[in-house]
Amino acid sequence: MNQAEKEAYLREYSILKNQGKPFFPYAVAKDSVMAVVVMIVIIFLAAMFGAELGPKADPTTTTYVPRPDWYFYFLFEVLRVMRNIPKFTDLATIGVPTICMILLFLLPFYDRSPERRIERRPVALAAGLTTIFAMAFLTYTGANTGSPNTVDLQPPASLTAQQKAIFRAGALVVGNSGCLACHVLGNNGNDGPGPPLTHIGRILRPEAIASTLRNPTAPMPSFAALAKQNPRQFYDLINFLGELQ
Repeated sequence: MNQAEKEAYLREYSILKNQGKPFFPYAVAKDSVMAVVVMIVIIFLAAMFGAELGPKADPTTTTYVPRPDWYFYFLFEVLRVMRNIPKFTDLATIGVPTICMILLFLLPFYDRSPERRIERRPVALAAGLTTIFAMAFLTYTGANTGSPNTVDLQPPASLTAQQKAIFRAGALVVGNSGCLACHVLGNNGNDGPGPPLTHIGRILRPEAIASTLRNPTAPMPSFAALAKQNPRQFYDLINFLGELQ
């Protein structure tokens, strides 16, 4: 912006400022009316629908699925995507959002351009749209992601229909038994303290898997009670693990 353009801008700004209205009481009155409307809507919704309450907390459950509030879904999804790369997890879930927030707060200090029409600021426009799209996409995927207790593995194509049904039943037993709290299965679960189970069928035969489940090494719980009380589920579990090649 040259000197002539700057002087023209200042003259136009002075004229518009003189023609405008003071912040008090005009803007204050509008903000107050809008605040009252918002409060009325909130009170009405609270009186009509109440607050959503979940079931009573059960500290003994192994299948509880923790979920953040919806406005943290994008961070929840980033954490889910990065969980298998531990060295980048902190950077992705804490470092990058914090840096972006700091840059947003400092925007008036480093963005000194006099141009305010967004169509004339392609870099700012592209950055803003990219950020909005990324957060919207991560929020959507975070809201629709499956339970962390779900084993996201498809049965091998070589299995028969009956074997595939057994495979899926065994995967359900694994998810409901809390195995993913200590083991990795494909893209699901935690890396430790138990070993990964993605290819356990290559390492152990079904008989060895059954023996390990009945007499595991601490801190892994024993599945002897399951074998006695529900042998069908125990059989499905062994067959599922045995097919993990």
